[in-house]
Amino acid sequence: MDAFKDRLSQQAHDTGRPALAHQSRGRALSTQETALAEALMEIYGKGTHDFAAVAEKLTAKNITAPVSGRTDWSEALLAGELTAINADMDAAYEANGYGA
Repeated sequence: MDAFKDRLSQQAHDTGRPALAHQSRGRALSTQETALAEALMEIYGKGTHDFAAVAEKLTAKNITAPVSGRTDWSEALLAGELTAINADMDAAYEANGYGA
């Protein structure tokens, strides 16, 4: 781990940019995006990977979809939310650049 931190530190020095925890984010995550990310990590961590099953677990956990505000997750809603969030994060990165 220290070698990784040293490499990041060297890259920051070489580029003149600070080493950031989230270099690829053009904006911070919203509260709903953070809740979704944490729920997904927990669900995936327990071995569930099928989108339909993941959607069922998100519904059971009453996780609010960041874009639509819905809590009745389906496979299509999950795919749509992730696509929309990804597009928004890409746009924020393009607009704001390095780190958020």
